[in-house]
Amino acid sequence: MNVPPPQITRVSASRVSCDGAQDGIPTALGHPRVYLQIDEHGYVDCGYCDRRFILIGGPADGPGGATGDDIASSASR
Repeated sequence: MNVPPPQITRVSASRVSCDGAQDGIPTALGHPRVYLQIDEHGYVDCGYCDRRFILIGGPADGPGGATGDDIASSASR
C-alpha cells in the first residue's frame, strides 16, 4: 500500500536534520534531533515522524517523485 508521507520538505543540501517540529508541533513536543543523508534516490524519510526530505533538482524532485513508493517497499519487490 502506498501511503504518502505526512509532510514533504524540499531542501538544497543532501544532509538534513529533523526534530519533529512542524505545523502546530513545537520542537519540545517533537522527537530527538536526527541527522539524515539523502542518497541517490533523491530523498530520505525521517524514521520518527515520516517527514520526507527531497533534494531540490534531484531524481525525486518532480511530478510523482515525492509520492512514489518508499525505498524499503520498492526493494522488497
